Amino acid sequence: MSTAAAVATSVSIVGAGAMGQGIAQVFALAGFDILLCDSQPGVAAAARDKVAAQLARLVQKGKLDAGAAQAAVGRIAVADSLAAISEVGLVIEAIVENLQAKQSLLEKIEDLVGDDCIIASNTSSLSITTLASRCRRPQRVAGLHFFNPVPLMRLVEVIDGLRTEAAVVDKLAEIGAKIGKEVVRVKDTPGFLVNQIGRGYTLEAMHLVSEGVCSCADVDRVMRDVAGFRMGPFELLDLVGLDVNHPASEAIYTQFYHEPRYRPSVLMESRVNAGLLGRKTNAGFYAYKDGLPVNEPEGAPPGPTAAMPPVWVSRDEPGEADVVVSLLGGLGAAMEVTDKPSAGALCIVTPLGEDASRCAARQGLDPVRTVAVDTLFGLGKRRTLMSTCVTGSQWRDAAHALFARDGVPVTVIRDSPGFISQRIIVMIVNVATALAQSRTARPADIDKAVKLALSYPQGPLAFGDSLGIGRIGKVLNNLYNSYGDPRYRVNLWLARRVALGISLHEGE
Repeated sequence: MSTAAAVATSVSIVGAGAMGQGIAQVFALAGFDILLCDSQPGVAAAARDKVAAQLARLVQKGKLDAGAAQAAVGRIAVADSLAAISEVGLVIEAIVENLQAKQSLLEKIEDLVGDDCIIASNTSSLSITTLASRCRRPQRVAGLHFFNPVPLMRLVEVIDGLRTEAAVVDKLAEIGAKIGKEVVRVKDTPGFLVNQIGRGYTLEAMHLVSEGVCSCADVDRVMRDVAGFRMGPFELLDLVGLDVNHPASEAIYTQFYHEPRYRPSVLMESRVNAGLLGRKTNAGFYAYKDGLPVNEPEGAPPGPTAAMPPVWVSRDEPGEADVVVSLLGGLGAAMEVTDKPSAGALCIVTPLGEDASRCAARQGLDPVRTVAVDTLFGLGKRRTLMSTCVTGSQWRDAAHALFARDGVPVTVIRDSPGFISQRIIVMIVNVATALAQSRTARPADIDKAVKLALSYPQGPLAFGDSLGIGRIGKVLNNLYNSYGDPRYRVNLWLARRVALGISLHEGE
């Protein structure tokens, strides 16, 4: 009998941790009969009690009918042994993220269920093909990746392995819609879709701090205020926990045969070893008290100098320069509109992916008087300034005071190819275009999945289009030329569309 046969309304969830509980809750509310299993005695029963308590809170808040809550809890049976799963039509594995443990469990499940039963893994980073490789019937094994907290997160990734029957993923996509989730179908690849793109956000932030460019708080402030993210990357890492994030990063990096784009930072490993895992240990990239981060206040800008120097803005990047000139004119700066700056002028440059020192050298400017400003997202909410490696403190402070004159906060960082927002955003876009190029998912689904699962202000391809793919490509090329590191190489999907001047959503 084919695995394509209709899945019964009975589902077993193996693993009653936070993910298993959440999966049980959404399936029970959707009318499925649930068998929640865990090998540790009493854990499944305790998990059902937690689901009941969660549903009771929703009733108290007026978000759920009391009868519906009671019926959902009544649909959840529990077991401490796998033997009870023999009659279900779908088994969802939700145990620890360990390849050997999951493979062993899938083999045991296969010995107990009927040939028509679909076996799905909730793995977040392990290959479905590899997980199914020890099964007798790998064609009925697929991925059904939920996001935490499952009841609140709207997305589910449905992943087919190389030997998975098309009818199996069709059925899982149908089930995903039935339980109220937005379904994105993804080809089997390490980290699937969302977790690959998420590495661009967190890993590049790590590299910035590891290089001594800025602090964790600097990165978080810029990505919140300038780029519009709800949480900065280090706030996010502390929330998730480095003991969760770092092993997943290592797994993706290893499974991609050390693809440079996914290279973890030594900063992550050292902090895991030190037990600085985040909120769960009250110490991570931030210290915590009563569950809340203890943040040092941002320093005030330097006071106005007695005589602010005249300001000269480089026209090397005309579009970027126009943004700066418009702002400084409104701030009352004395502007020099000449081909070259005078000997007493503060020199402002607007590099895309280039460091301030080499930008100044290439243009023949005095590096002691040169300060760079990031214009990728405009200058309305926060401004990021970058010194050259020899910028004089009086020139840096003059630039800081000037750009903060209207009360908009200013972040000052050390010299770096690319600013904070430039480096992080282009990595997110580049990873997303690699997924489009490999046909791991459709461009529209890439954007949808990231917005739903990661709450980014835009999907990664939409980010590229809105900021200008020519600018994104230039930042990446300059980063690659500066570092010689292949993690910054421009993906072909992006490079071709930059050459043609078309959207990242166009073409195949």
